[in-house]
Amino acid sequence: MIKILVLYYSRNGTTAEMAHHIARGVASVNGAEALLRTVPEVSSVCEKTAESIPTQGAIYATLDDLKQCHGLALGSPTHFGNMAAALKYFIDSTTETWLSGALIGKPAGVFTSTGSLHGGQESTLLSMMLPLMHHGMLLLGLPYTETALRETLSGGTPYGPSHSAMEHNGLSTHEKTLCRALGARLASTAIRLNQA
Repeated sequence: MIKILVLYYSRNGTTAEMAHHIARGVASVNGAEALLRTVPEVSSVCEKTAESIPTQGAIYATLDDLKQCHGLALGSPTHFGNMAAALKYFIDSTTETWLSGALIGKPAGVFTSTGSLHGGQESTLLSMMLPLMHHGMLLLGLPYTETALRETLSGGTPYGPSHSAMEHNGLSTHEKTLCRALGARLASTAIRLNQA
């Protein structure tokens, strides 16, 4: 069974909702399953420790989750045009994984949500791609053959699914479709790569 790690940080729930739609896209591909994981918040004041299992939502990611996955979807809300500190903190702890080369050649995609229309969605998606490139991952976006990408009046870019919370209540139909499309694309690509 091909495992796609859907790793995200979500403060208000929108990025988590996107992650669940990406997981549905993964599950739509025969022979693939999604592993939903999140990261704990970080403190700007002191060293913060979190319970090993959160009280709700997805469990916290470990380096073993990264090593054992066949593909990765990485998601974060946009914070000043960049990924949230909590996700960056986790990514910064992956040196051991980088040294081992465990992610080399595996497919990856990114997704984001913002609180405002011009909140830096594309710069956030691009910033999340950088460490994945350092890990040697194969980056997948959304091709314009995805009809929802051409028709959306809300979120969605060729770099990955996106959402603006200011314009809409919840994810639009197009945004959900694009999330599922990314999940399916990651899963089907991981299967083909694993067979090669």
